[in-house]
Amino acid sequence: MASTPPPAGTFVVPPVPRLPSTARNRSSVGSSFSLGPQGMVSSFTGDTSNASLPHAFALDPNRSLLHSSPRSSPRRHRRAQDSTSRHPLANHTVDVFQDSELAGESEDGEWGMVDRMRLWRHDALMQHLYETASFWGDKILSWTSDPNDAFWLAQTYFMIHQYSRAERLLTRPFPVVVPNGKGKEIEAQAGSMPRLPMGPAGLVKLPEELHPSVSRLVDMSVACRYLAAQCQVRQGNWSDALEMLGEANPFRHSERSGAAVPNVDGGIKVEASMCHLRGILMLKLNRGEQAKLCFMEALTLDVKCYDAFSQLIGGEMMTPDEEWEFVQGLAYKQQAPDDADFIQLMYTSHLRKYRHEEEHALTRQRLVEDYRLSDNPDVLSSFADALYTQRRWADCYVITTRILELVTFHDATLPLHIACMYHLSHLRSKLFVLAHELVDKEPENPISWYAVGVWYLSADKWSQARQYFSKTSLMDPRFAPAWIAFAHTFAMEREHDHAVTAYSTCARMFLGSHLPLLFIGMEQIMLSNHQLADEALHAAHAVCDSDPLLINELGVMAFTHGDYQEAVQLFERSLELAQVTQSSERSWTATYLNLGTCFRKLKAYEKAKENYQRVLEIEPQHRQGLGFLGMVYHFQDEVDKAIVKYHEALSVDPINNHIIELLNLALESNIACGSWEKVYPGGEEAFRGMMASLKSKFTKKGDEARLGDGNRSEEAMNVG
Repeated sequence: MASTPPPAGTFVVPPVPRLPSTARNRSSVGSSFSLGPQGMVSSFTGDTSNASLPHAFALDPNRSLLHSSPRSSPRRHRRAQDSTSRHPLANHTVDVFQDSELAGESEDGEWGMVDRMRLWRHDALMQHLYETASFWGDKILSWTSDPNDAFWLAQTYFMIHQYSRAERLLTRPFPVVVPNGKGKEIEAQAGSMPRLPMGPAGLVKLPEELHPSVSRLVDMSVACRYLAAQCQVRQGNWSDALEMLGEANPFRHSERSGAAVPNVDGGIKVEASMCHLRGILMLKLNRGEQAKLCFMEALTLDVKCYDAFSQLIGGEMMTPDEEWEFVQGLAYKQQAPDDADFIQLMYTSHLRKYRHEEEHALTRQRLVEDYRLSDNPDVLSSFADALYTQRRWADCYVITTRILELVTFHDATLPLHIACMYHLSHLRSKLFVLAHELVDKEPENPISWYAVGVWYLSADKWSQARQYFSKTSLMDPRFAPAWIAFAHTFAMEREHDHAVTAYSTCARMFLGSHLPLLFIGMEQIMLSNHQLADEALHAAHAVCDSDPLLINELGVMAFTHGDYQEAVQLFERSLELAQVTQSSERSWTATYLNLGTCFRKLKAYEKAKENYQRVLEIEPQHRQGLGFLGMVYHFQDEVDKAIVKYHEALSVDPINNHIIELLNLALESNIACGSWEKVYPGGEEAFRGMMASLKSKFTKKGDEARLGDGNRSEEAMNVG
């Protein structure tokens, strides 16, 4: 699929807010107590033309971390030798601060003790020996006081979950290279300045004359500031992390920032990563709309930032139409000219499948034929999602089973796999086994406990299911299926008010999904709040107009308002959409029943009879189908057939007062035309004795709570 130019309504980055200015250099330790990025931005945007600016490349948000070095001297970079005896890591000589190579450097390639230890540090990181890496990295930093070594030591601390230690290292002062006034740089010699102590609240007390010669790593490098914010997020200090990153992207309108500016080294822009992290923080602070804008900005700045795409699409933060317009309008050609088509195809395959069926089919075909990804789990998951959207449970289950044979755990596939096992009743035992295996292997993954909750849901154990869905939501508040299933447990217990509250919470969190709105409408119908039901169902229809269950509920509301012709069209449309599904036909008996009732109201008795007979073909003992078919016969003056159907309905539901009353009317009508012997063997006395015995026999059953008619069925419990 070729890359398309941005549409007219594409995402526009909002203007950057005005930041307070100061006369002092914000990169200096003593200049401000603020941890915000304003000083770093001012240094970059105000002095980019100044060749003497120390660490100018480190302040560039358009770069990635590809050039971060596992081994570099405290300011010097040796040229790589062509000898095959040298370690491959020795040829990677550019550090995260991107300092310029100094003249007069020796070309002998001889390694010193610091160089060897840098190699040990990086090799330990690659072998996951993090304690080893931190041990040697700490010694290197003691000798060099070099910011690049401090950055790598902080990375090591981050990997072993020592977030506070890493943050402290990134926010304490380090010596900097300063211009000497003649266009040259004066270096701080290794070991010439000891580590500066941190005071209370992280403050540093230094003489005024030392302020220009020291700076915090977070003020010297975008990568360090990003890592410090990550440490604060892991510690739960969300407000501090947001201050570290800034409420808005501080680089937003600089010359080297923007969607049209490609990444100079081919990696992923740190600026995009910072926008993604800012969006995560907005979610933590319950600022969903701002989080959505942050993720959109991250993906606009760099189309390779899949994490932002996953939050937007997987978190259902956009409607299907918004998703399609935004993703198709990204600057693929400008940012990744060689890989633009592939990135666009992969992203398109992950969009929701309610619309653009032909485009999605073509996308999957190209990924299989042009890029040979026929057995790739992500491509197969896209195909499974399309089948699930069409309610083809059996076909979807075949694909998800294949995916789980390729990979043990696939986050996008498992919810579909579990939902298919719920809808296909013969797979309930396998669902039980799967839930146990997931809990044993992945107890920290919320999907494992979601599977346990779905099994309890399938066993009609609502209270236990609710406990596990609640646990899943606590582990991952952005996991939509758990929220939907949690609300289902209330609906199945006929706790409609609690169900509406739970569905409403889900609707606020997942603005791009129509399912919470659909289920709110269904609950409001049960509560006879028809105006609220109308609002919820029409809002759901604006998001998705191809869900047969939603169309059925709209038909119910049209019938309630007395618009029988409109109801007929909606019910017929619902049954048409349901033809491609693989759900049980019993799931749609209510729709056939509703359609027949509409025709009966319109006095189209033959069409009504056809639909009632279709209900009885699917479920021969359907009490409402038998009773309504008897009513049609009664309206057509076929009283004998009506009496037969009334009797059959009473054999299923013996104390249905409405059917008893209709039967009495039919019998009285028949008596008026003949004798009791013709109507019932044994005459009137035998008939009344039979009715009395039936009432006595089923008195106890009449005291039990009976399920209402309603339109809710297993199909409505869409736990996926």
